[in-house]
Amino acid sequence: MSRETFVGVVGVAAALFAASSANAQWVVTRLQPSGSTWSQAYGADGEQQVGIVLVGLSYHASLWSGTAASWVDLNPASAVGSVANAVSGSRQGGWVEAAGAQRASMWSGTAASWVDLHTAGATQSVVNALSGSQQVGWSIIGGKFGASLWSGSAASWINLNPAGATESEALATNGTQQGGYARFGSYHAGIWSGSAASWVDLHPAMCTRSFVYALEGGRQIGWAEVGGYPQASIWTGTAASWTSINPASAAWSYAYAASGPFQVGEAIIGNVAHASLWSGTAGSWVDLHLMLPPEFVNSKATGVATDGVTLSITGFAQNSTNSRLEAILWTQAICRADFDGSGFVDTDDFTAFVVAFEAGDESADVDRSGFVDTDDFTFYVLAFEAGC
Repeated sequence: MSRETFVGVVGVAAALFAASSANAQWVVTRLQPSGSTWSQAYGADGEQQVGIVLVGLSYHASLWSGTAASWVDLNPASAVGSVANAVSGSRQGGWVEAAGAQRASMWSGTAASWVDLHTAGATQSVVNALSGSQQVGWSIIGGKFGASLWSGSAASWINLNPAGATESEALATNGTQQGGYARFGSYHAGIWSGSAASWVDLHPAMCTRSFVYALEGGRQIGWAEVGGYPQASIWTGTAASWTSINPASAAWSYAYAASGPFQVGEAIIGNVAHASLWSGTAGSWVDLHLMLPPEFVNSKATGVATDGVTLSITGFAQNSTNSRLEAILWTQAICRADFDGSGFVDTDDFTAFVVAFEAGDESADVDRSGFVDTDDFTFYVLAFEAGC
């Protein structure tokens, strides 16, 4: 079906369906396990969340499936401590402190499943993100801090540090591409495609520092500093494509994760950190901090997952009653017709879907079949007409 045909359908659908609210009730779940001192959640995928829990005096890499009671301790028996930074499918990534070093690590749902990815010759290494067969992070070798790529074993390590960079770190992967930063005097956001030589510098000319934290659907998500103030940011493959999504009411902001049309992070308002949600623009900002109980005084969103039915956001917040950090899960039922995540169903949603569909973007796979095809178009038309 051609673009002209699609655009014609937009008008038909608009006539069938007037704009309506798509907001659903947010549910806030505390993931702090019973008996632990404090906790933080760092990543989400599907129904899983990962992070850390302080057990006694030791950090333990942690896995949840939506409740505090579901907590799984991933800390290996031989480890001093551990952290889980990311989850993708059945695997979790982070680091384990053992044999006198931080060691890049991967798990498959249990402490016993731990895989040591620590690079030969490295003094320290960490996995920040994983997707498909790839794990990314950093290693220190010969005193140099460098972006690193693995594919399931320590022996698979690839040095991503670009030529001329004094240091670098990979913070994101979508399974084929890697994102992060390299330091050339200042910190430059950038992406790789599996090798140091593939580095693409995304640093905007007007910015003093920039970082990529997530990759999603042809976009790079992170933050860039302008005039001394960090701003949550989105790129589409070039430095010139940089766009700020800093909320109008925020002094500064950071974006840390993305899934489908959604991005999450934090915005600083009145010197208070507010966990934040966007769907591609500054105007789409949703203040997740307002959903928390009143005893929480600061919050940060660090991970996001969506299956087209439920939006799940992980993070943590400071509890003023006991001065501890607590892992938090925000969830909301998704209105599939609200394609742009604006909170309303209108012709902007249909237009956004058409553009994504024609581009073959994975966000247009609204029937979750794994393919973008005419079934998705039919599915979306029916959802749009049904409303929310």
